[in-house]
Amino acid sequence: MELAFDDFLKVDIRVGTVTKAEPYPEARTPAIKLWVEFGDDIGERKTSAQITRYYEPKAIIGRQIVAVVNFPPKQIGRFMSECLVLGMPDGDGEVVLLTPDKIVPNGGRMY
Repeated sequence: MELAFDDFLKVDIRVGTVTKAEPYPEARTPAIKLWVEFGDDIGERKTSAQITRYYEPKAIIGRQIVAVVNFPPKQIGRFMSECLVLGMPDGDGEVVLLTPDKIVPNGGRMY
Protein backbone atom coordinates (compact mmCIF):
# COMPACT_ATOMS: atom_id res chain seq x y z
CA MET A 1 0.00 0.00 0.00
CA GLU A 2 1.37 3.38 -0.97
CA LEU A 3 1.08 6.32 1.40
CA ALA A 4 0.53 9.85 0.21
CA PHE A 5 3.12 12.34 1.45
CA ASP A 6 0.35 14.47 2.97
CA ASP A 7 -0.68 11.46 5.09
CA PHE A 8 2.91 11.03 6.29
CA LEU A 9 2.99 14.68 7.36
CA LYS A 10 0.02 14.04 9.66
CA VAL A 11 2.16 11.75 11.85
CA ASP A 12 4.02 13.97 14.32
CA ILE A 13 7.28 12.18 15.16
CA ARG A 14 9.49 14.03 17.65
CA VAL A 15 12.63 13.50 19.68
CA GLY A 16 12.55 13.71 23.46
CA THR A 17 14.67 12.90 26.50
CA VAL A 18 13.62 10.30 29.05
CA THR A 19 13.33 12.10 32.40
CA LYS A 20 11.93 9.27 34.51
CA ALA A 21 11.58 5.52 34.06
CA GLU A 22 10.27 2.76 36.28
CA PRO A 23 9.30 -0.89 35.95
CA TYR A 24 5.70 -1.66 35.01
CA PRO A 25 5.19 -5.09 36.61
CA GLU A 26 1.38 -4.92 36.27
CA ALA A 27 1.60 -4.95 32.45
CA ARG A 28 0.60 -8.17 30.64
CA THR A 29 3.92 -8.10 28.79
CA PRO A 30 7.02 -6.86 30.66
CA ALA A 31 7.30 -3.10 30.13
CA ILE A 32 8.85 0.08 31.44
CA LYS A 33 6.93 3.28 32.24
CA LEU A 34 8.63 6.29 30.66
CA TRP A 35 8.27 10.04 31.11
CA VAL A 36 9.71 11.89 28.12
CA GLU A 37 10.41 15.63 27.78
CA PHE A 38 9.66 16.94 24.28
CA GLY A 39 10.49 20.62 24.86
CA ASP A 40 8.46 23.75 25.50
CA ASP A 41 5.81 23.29 22.80
CA ILE A 42 4.82 19.74 23.79
CA GLY A 43 6.15 19.30 27.32
CA GLU A 44 6.47 16.00 29.14
CA ARG A 45 4.50 12.96 28.01
CA LYS A 46 4.30 9.53 29.57
CA THR A 47 4.06 6.11 27.98
CA SER A 48 4.90 2.48 28.55
CA ALA A 49 7.16 0.46 26.29
CA GLN A 50 7.95 -3.23 25.99
CA ILE A 51 11.70 -2.65 25.97
CA THR A 52 12.84 -4.73 28.94
CA ARG A 53 15.17 -7.01 26.96
CA TYR A 54 17.81 -4.33 26.34
CA TYR A 55 16.89 -1.46 28.64
CA GLU A 56 16.84 -0.96 32.40
CA PRO A 57 14.79 1.90 33.87
CA LYS A 58 17.72 3.64 35.58
CA ALA A 59 19.99 3.31 32.53
CA ILE A 60 17.50 4.81 30.06
CA ILE A 61 17.04 8.08 31.98
CA GLY A 62 18.73 10.89 30.08
CA ARG A 63 18.60 9.10 26.71
CA GLN A 64 16.93 10.63 23.70
CA ILE A 65 14.23 8.59 21.98
CA VAL A 66 11.88 9.06 19.03
CA ALA A 67 8.09 8.94 19.47
CA VAL A 68 4.78 9.75 17.82
CA VAL A 69 3.22 12.56 19.87
CA ASN A 70 -0.12 13.16 18.15
CA PHE A 71 -1.99 9.92 18.81
CA PRO A 72 -4.82 10.28 21.33
CA PRO A 73 -4.03 9.08 24.88
CA LYS A 74 -4.52 5.33 25.35
CA GLN A 75 -5.15 3.44 28.57
CA ILE A 76 -2.54 0.70 29.03
CA GLY A 77 -3.70 -1.23 32.08
CA ARG A 78 -3.78 1.32 34.89
CA PHE A 79 -1.39 3.67 33.09
CA MET A 80 -2.34 6.34 30.52
CA SER A 81 -0.02 6.41 27.50
CA GLU A 82 0.33 9.84 25.88
CA CYS A 83 2.82 9.05 23.10
CA LEU A 84 4.15 6.04 21.18
CA VAL A 85 7.86 5.29 21.50
CA LEU A 86 9.31 3.95 18.26
CA GLY A 87 11.61 0.97 17.89
CA MET A 88 12.65 -1.77 15.49
CA PRO A 89 12.82 -5.53 16.06
CA ASP A 90 16.18 -7.21 16.32
CA GLY A 91 16.74 -10.72 14.91
CA ASP A 92 14.78 -12.24 17.81
CA GLY A 93 11.89 -9.77 17.58
CA GLU A 94 13.01 -7.79 20.64
CA VAL A 95 12.58 -4.00 20.55
CA VAL A 96 15.57 -1.76 19.88
CA LEU A 97 14.71 1.91 20.35
CA LEU A 98 15.01 4.45 17.55
CA THR A 99 17.32 7.23 18.69
CA PRO A 100 19.21 10.07 17.01
CA ASP A 101 22.92 9.36 16.63
CA LYS A 102 23.77 12.84 17.92
CA ILE A 103 22.14 14.96 20.65
CA VAL A 104 19.45 17.19 19.15
CA PRO A 105 17.03 19.69 20.71
CA ASN A 106 14.03 18.09 22.42
CA GLY A 107 10.87 18.47 20.38
CA GLY A 108 12.65 18.37 17.03
CA ARG A 109 10.33 16.95 14.38
CA MET A 110 11.45 14.12 12.14
CA TYR A 111 11.67 14.95 8.46
